[in-house]
Amino acid sequence: MTKPWRAAPKAALSSPLTLVVAAVTALLACFLGSAAVLQASAAGGAAVRYQTGITCPDSYGPMFGKGNMPVRDIPAVTGAIQRHAAAHGFGAPVVGQFTNVLRGAEFNGDPHYKIRLGYRDQAGLDNLTLRQGARTPGLWLGNVVADAEHIGVGTKPSLQGIPLPPITGIYGDLLDPPPRWWCSQQSGAVIDRLVDDPIDSIVFATDRKTFDDAIQAIGLPTMQYFHVSFYEPAPTTLSAAEDLLQRSQDLVADVRADLTAQGLGSLIAADVPTFQRSVQISRQAQDNVFVSILPLALISVLVGCAGLGTVALQWYQRRHPQLRLLSARGSGPAALGGLAVAELGLPILLGGAAGAVAARLLLGVYGPPGSPDPAAELRAAGVAAVTLAVSLALLALVVAVRVHREFELGRIRRGRSKQVRLLAYFPWELATAGMAWLGWTRLAHYGTTSRLGNPLPQVDPLALTYPVFVVLTVGLLTARLAWLALHASHRARFWSRPALQLAIRRLAGARAPVTGVLVIGTLAIGTLATGIGIADGQEEALDTKSAIFVGSNARLDTDSPIGMGQVPMPASLAGTSTVVGELTGTGSVVLVVDPATFTRGAAVDRVPGDDLAGLLEKISRPDPRGTPVLRVGHTAKQDARLPDGLPDAVVAGDLPVFPMIGTSPGYVVSRTVLSHAQLDGIPKWSVLTTAPMAEATAALRAAGVYLPNRISRESALDGLPFFVVSWTFSFVALLGAVLGVVAILALLVAVEVRRRQNALAGALVLRMGMRPRTLLASHLMELGALSGLAIVVGVVCGVSVAGLSVPRFDPATFLAPRSELPDPLPFVLTVVAIGVAVVALAGWIAVRSVRTARTAELIRA
Repeated sequence: MTKPWRAAPKAALSSPLTLVVAAVTALLACFLGSAAVLQASAAGGAAVRYQTGITCPDSYGPMFGKGNMPVRDIPAVTGAIQRHAAAHGFGAPVVGQFTNVLRGAEFNGDPHYKIRLGYRDQAGLDNLTLRQGARTPGLWLGNVVADAEHIGVGTKPSLQGIPLPPITGIYGDLLDPPPRWWCSQQSGAVIDRLVDDPIDSIVFATDRKTFDDAIQAIGLPTMQYFHVSFYEPAPTTLSAAEDLLQRSQDLVADVRADLTAQGLGSLIAADVPTFQRSVQISRQAQDNVFVSILPLALISVLVGCAGLGTVALQWYQRRHPQLRLLSARGSGPAALGGLAVAELGLPILLGGAAGAVAARLLLGVYGPPGSPDPAAELRAAGVAAVTLAVSLALLALVVAVRVHREFELGRIRRGRSKQVRLLAYFPWELATAGMAWLGWTRLAHYGTTSRLGNPLPQVDPLALTYPVFVVLTVGLLTARLAWLALHASHRARFWSRPALQLAIRRLAGARAPVTGVLVIGTLAIGTLATGIGIADGQEEALDTKSAIFVGSNARLDTDSPIGMGQVPMPASLAGTSTVVGELTGTGSVVLVVDPATFTRGAAVDRVPGDDLAGLLEKISRPDPRGTPVLRVGHTAKQDARLPDGLPDAVVAGDLPVFPMIGTSPGYVVSRTVLSHAQLDGIPKWSVLTTAPMAEATAALRAAGVYLPNRISRESALDGLPFFVVSWTFSFVALLGAVLGVVAILALLVAVEVRRRQNALAGALVLRMGMRPRTLLASHLMELGALSGLAIVVGVVCGVSVAGLSVPRFDPATFLAPRSELPDPLPFVLTVVAIGVAVVALAGWIAVRSVRTARTAELIRA
């Protein structure tokens, strides 16, 4: 009796639909299980990538440094570091040394220069821009002093009469902000001419011998800045970052022990504090995402396994006569369960493997912009393997239990059992509503428990599951109402419209599949709308908050010459910049703007309203009653008095938010209505520009503009808390997309399963005189009503839930404006287009079954 088991894989081909359903169900279950693991790991990698982007490139590894380092002890320190670096996987250390300010340097007979001597190993010269000269041993002088004082290559400087090595090169001064390679050396290597730095030039030695000889000749006892670091490749995964951190800590411990043994343990401050904190934040980001999506991932995998249990029941019903015969001939429940595995096991294994592979290959599409750890990839494969093992075991168990109960105990009765009826009548929507309410109570306090210094909000998984449970509750309630409506649909009388009447009867004749597709479709669309809305809402909130806070892409504080027009705006910034004055003192912030340039230099696209230019023109006309203003963030306590003797405010318009002011109470005044004396009394001016910060800084520096403070949108806010929420709900969107695929397949499978019934009914109504076009319209009504209801309920519920949730997931509620739901119209149009296409395809399949049906098939039906 081994033939059925041997022929099982071939016998499975007799029902290709069952094979497809089994393979797709296993694919989706393994895909979601693997995707959850990969999503969390990729979130950690993306957090590492974000942290390395805002950290100096030589701060990933260990750093050794000390202020006022004794020159005589430098060889011992550098030697200890070099001895231990290779053992921990590090390359050659990069040593940076900078003296204090040396006064009395003489160039071309002028002894009044103030310089700092500096040297940095390896690529120090490679990261300087040589304007003149060569890399021959000597000193390199900054171009600002060299050009202004006509100091050329070959000059022999001295310091208080002590000869220094000759000038062999002129390099471009390192100005603030410096290139990233010099990030950690800014205190010693950069001259901040924007704040009147007292140093005339940083003079670099081309090699260590030249630097040591110069220091020895001068007789300096200490080095003001001493720094040793390593330029390691930036880690791309959390495991690589943690490994780098551990190796750094081990190296620091060995070097400290070595120096302590020499009696020099107090010479250096060695640590990895910057990157250690970055790794901790990245680990927390990964854990937050994993904890947040874990409940949804478990539910998804369990639902997938339950789907395979349903496949097992369908297979049992289809193979019932064969199973009865084999049982009568002595095959036990375990053997017959094994027959199900032998027949469906291969498609399930192939589908599960394809799901795990697809989860890895598509990670860049649905996941965070980071690389997963290799260990996470193994764990994802393990999750897929466990899911497949459970699925196969469940397949065998369901068949074995049914065989045991029917053929050995005789307890299977026709019709639905009491347990099944109880499950059908149980008010599941009340249970999911209770979970939604519990999540809402947690969501109301989301993020308020964040501790000072912790950049990421504390995670509450229940709060994060609130949107999904709301959508599930609405879907179940809609399905129950649809079930009741279909149960009573036999009372409908629309025989004057036969297409509509037939559509209603077909829906009523398949209540179970209809309600199942309705629940899955509603949940898919609602979950997708919620996930996309919250994820995109957080990223858009980051853009909006940073733009409003900064005022534009970059804000550069300056003094009155450029504000008063004494220094013209550089030509490269004229088309993208504006100048704004700021006054305080009466409780309301007052911005003085230039209407002619404000709309092209400030972040006006973040200001609600379509006629900002008209409002600015309105306040540019003098008013005899006072100063015409735009009122921002109006409150009952807002005073109409303006600071510095300006006439009281006369409100010409109200705005809820404005660049630099946010939603705080404030006024916007046009500079055209202020006198020269009033403009001269403005203490603070700022340049707002849409140009990049480096470009704007260079242009204003070239114009001789004083810039004490600068800020850009990239550095204004820590974007990681926003990204963590976005990464979390991108998995919710993924779940919705997968459910959408399931809903589409379920609809098409339901149409295909009813192929014979549709063919027979269609052939009869066509013989009775119905036109094929009317029959197609009837099927489109049936399928369109089902899909349309799922789309309407899913979109309305999902968008509403996302709109309520987005402000509450805002990780920076202290900064205006609050997060808002992005425009849902593109999503709605996309869902409607896909729904129309699916309905058209399903209707075509249904009508095609009528036209292609054979007479013998109609007789059998």
